[in-house]
Amino acid sequence: MRSFRDAKLMAKSLREAMAARQMPLSHSETLEIVARQFGYDSWNVLAARIGEASPDVPDPGSGEAVRLQMGIPILRIFDETKAKEFYLDFLGFHMDWDHRFGPNMPLYMQVSRSGLQLHLSEHHGDASPGSTVFVWMQGIDALHAELIGKRYTYSRPGIEEDGPGGRTLQVPDPFGNRIRFCEKHE
Repeated sequence: MRSFRDAKLMAKSLREAMAARQMPLSHSETLEIVARQFGYDSWNVLAARIGEASPDVPDPGSGEAVRLQMGIPILRIFDETKAKEFYLDFLGFHMDWDHRFGPNMPLYMQVSRSGLQLHLSEHHGDASPGSTVFVWMQGIDALHAELIGKRYTYSRPGIEEDGPGGRTLQVPDPFGNRIRFCEKHE
């Protein structure tokens, strides 16, 4: 958890998932649930902890004028329908936003799942097809079971037990890119 935005995105995703199951929850109810998932009694306590752990600006006394944040990989896509089928339906990401400069212009969108954000772009020159994104994670067996259970026609990934860094589940997208999910050996 890095910021209020991350926690609020989690609450939004939860609210949308519950509404799809005909179990509507208010935004405040989902914020409280997210707080409890992180072991806090209420949203107010979690919000205070987030504020303490990651200030939005560098401490003036620290001598740090620059503060870098987590990067977001950009992956090249060629077909909006195939990209949504793969990233949203198969991998279970949520579309956070999309952008086009005008009608019939290339798509640029952000998808996310469980703290991982990816940018997908139809713009020539934004990224090269055939890229690989390495993702540290926990719960690789659950992700594998989820993906296999979806019976996606174009991908039936397996777990490599001795991958670099740990157990690895590599999933190729329809555009030649790969997401390499890796769980450290305990």
